[in-house]
Amino acid sequence: MGSVQEGRGFAFRRKQKIERQYKKLLKKGRKVHSQQNDQFTDTYPEHLKHLYLAEEEKMLKKRRRPPDDSVLSEEKLNKAAQSVTTEGKFKKKTSNQKAKEEYEKIKAERARKKEEAEKRKQQREEAQRLYKQKKMETYKILCKKTKKGQPNLNLQMEFLLQKIQQNT
Repeated sequence: MGSVQEGRGFAFRRKQKIERQYKKLLKKGRKVHSQQNDQFTDTYPEHLKHLYLAEEEKMLKKRRRPPDDSVLSEEKLNKAAQSVTTEGKFKKKTSNQKAKEEYEKIKAERARKKEEAEKRKQQREEAQRLYKQKKMETYKILCKKTKKGQPNLNLQMEFLLQKIQQNT
């Protein structure tokens, strides 16, 4: 009881139900399309038909008006080209263009950060070089010895005097 082979399975019944709903929708869609097509057919009363047809012809002529002069048509073409270019500038960008711009921004930001890091590194190296040079000079002054191997107190006192003068 209720097996698919007998045609009474739950999945089989569900499948049939869905098929019936789909067919209903298709029928409704056909009816709607036919009503829409009927809506736009020209059903004018016989005694006013000539007026409606004349009005339609006027509208068609307005839409398909031929250019009077070649000069005017060239000006229109130029204006159209300008409007197309201005529209192109303000046109929404595609996702690919947005992604490219985002990539370029990130790339520029990374390059800027890299340059800043390089500048900081060079400044730090320069500062270390100057510090070592100054320390070496002070070491040489303070380590000087006399001929007998004693520390040269005269140079040390001079160094301390210079240091005091620089601080004040």
